[in-house]
Amino acid sequence: MKKAVHFGAGNIGRGFIGLLLSKAGYHVTFVDVAAPLVDDINALGKYNVQIFGREDKIQVDNVSAINSNDHLDDLLNAIVEADIVTTAIGPNILKFIAPNIAKGLTKRVATNQTPLNIIACENMVGGSTVLKNFVYENLNDEIKPTIDKLIGFPDAAVDRIVPAQHNDEKLLVKVEEFSEWDVDSKGFVGERPQIAGMTIVDNLSAYIERKLFTVNTGHASIAYLAYQKGIKDIAEAMRDINIVEMARRVWKETGELLIEKYNFDPEVHGEYVKTAEKRFSNPYLSDEVTRVARGPKRKLSAKDRLVSPATQLIERGKKPEALASVIAAALKFDFEGDPEAVEVQNYIKENGIESAITHFTGIEEGTELYNLICDNI
Repeated sequence: MKKAVHFGAGNIGRGFIGLLLSKAGYHVTFVDVAAPLVDDINALGKYNVQIFGREDKIQVDNVSAINSNDHLDDLLNAIVEADIVTTAIGPNILKFIAPNIAKGLTKRVATNQTPLNIIACENMVGGSTVLKNFVYENLNDEIKPTIDKLIGFPDAAVDRIVPAQHNDEKLLVKVEEFSEWDVDSKGFVGERPQIAGMTIVDNLSAYIERKLFTVNTGHASIAYLAYQKGIKDIAEAMRDINIVEMARRVWKETGELLIEKYNFDPEVHGEYVKTAEKRFSNPYLSDEVTRVARGPKRKLSAKDRLVSPATQLIERGKKPEALASVIAAALKFDFEGDPEAVEVQNYIKENGIESAITHFTGIEEGTELYNLICDNI
């Protein structure tokens, strides 16, 4: 049986990538630091995934888990024997798993010359490339040419909503029906894996930006606007006509960019947008506004979901007024339970919100986009 190592045994890891890997015939070894979760996976050796709104369950077999804090040797051996390595741990955690991956790859290439592909399935642009850079920081220089030859880090775009949940059944994960996993054809080394539900594409950047500027931009926009109104969850926000209309204005702006930049069919893209709106309106998939809005420092960065499409539209002579309004709302996100929000608000208190625009977004003072944002402060 083929072997997969997957970092992250949480709901997303089990309910999305782990599910697809198992159904493709892999034994999936989850890697996590949550001891009770690891123990449950090893005790049961299987778990169920359920689509919201359905009664039947999908049983996921041939799974095990490793606690990387306590069983490093087992993890390194698993990497040596793996046919594929994937992650779903969150962008900020990639740097913490990189040292162990580097150790595992060093051990692997000494005895196993079979190519291996490592795919970071994270909600970010270029996740595998980011992970590769962290891994290479932990490799000896003399082994890097061998790693270059044998190990691929193809970037990916992933999309499936797995909201926070509590289930009485151990390890059960409830997910939405929709899922998308696109992987860059150019990043693979050796034979490409055949996994139902994973699409290998030649122009990944188009799919990354389509998802980022539609799903992620829309989700964040709804959350930041809802927070300003004191709305607690996304499904409730989708019943507010003013928020929905603003989200549609945002989607019109990002859609204009995507269609012009990548030559997407307008009708097909319109259906993609309608699907996103339907997903956010699904009460089964609703999430807390503060959870969706968390991490404003990252979400306001120059290459992320709000500023990047706005900047690109400005470069094309467009006027992204809806995006500018959402950027202003993101700067006002002051939820005390989110460290990034606290950092942003502390900076604003000390330096003013106008200075914060440039500090967190990279948008220069006096530019057209800067002035659009200021109009909404």
